[in-house]
Amino acid sequence: MAERVFAFTGKGGVGKTSLSALTVRLLAEHHPDKKILAIDADPAVGLSTALGIAVDHTVNDVRLQFIDEFKAPHKPSALEVMNEAHYEVTNTVVDCGNFCFMAIGRPEGAGCYCSVNSFLKDIISELTESFDYVVIDGEAGIEQINRRVMQKVTDLILVSDSSKKGIDVLKTIKKVAADLDMYSREYAIINRVRNEKLLELLNTEGLTVAGYIPEDEDLELLDIQGESMMKLNADSLTVKKLAEILEEIGA
Repeated sequence: MAERVFAFTGKGGVGKTSLSALTVRLLAEHHPDKKILAIDADPAVGLSTALGIAVDHTVNDVRLQFIDEFKAPHKPSALEVMNEAHYEVTNTVVDCGNFCFMAIGRPEGAGCYCSVNSFLKDIISELTESFDYVVIDGEAGIEQINRRVMQKVTDLILVSDSSKKGIDVLKTIKKVAADLDMYSREYAIINRVRNEKLLELLNTEGLTVAGYIPEDEDLELLDIQGESMMKLNADSLTVKKLAEILEEIGA
């Protein structure tokens, strides 16, 4: 069973994908003896770009494949489906050397097969048990992680910029996640801080703020160029501050 499962979430455009990628990088650097799995649960598949990975096959591709098989005149047996689905989902995992990567792909559409979706989630949850650390980059919410990836995470990482709207989104996500009873502990990261003096005006009551990360021109340049976060200088503000935050939460 994974020691820690980190799920990054927050409203769009706050840098959670970059922080997810850098968390994978820092975990791999500091724990070379551990098995690490990065899961891209955002339909935009941005984590693959941030990690410098080409995605050819997603879990959604597997889902569509099995829905087509269920529609066929001669349906496969349950055992055949289980064995083949397990193989196909495992086949979506990309070995990147010091970590592995999996993309979930697009969300389920209208008329989806709930039994197929539930079965695939069970396979993903089983697969993650063979890793020590799992890092999930999710959408601007938590429900789809619960529905499509796994029932429970150990560390819910709420990411916002220094805006009231961003902080309000975190509070809403935290409430929904608490209602789902799907996390063991929760932390907030306030990212892209331009003026530390303005932080005093932010109402973060109810959130456990693990740290603040200043605006980083080096990261922004890589992001604009579509480059991997693996290329970001180790002395950059984001890398150093995120490393401090991960150390603070015992990761």
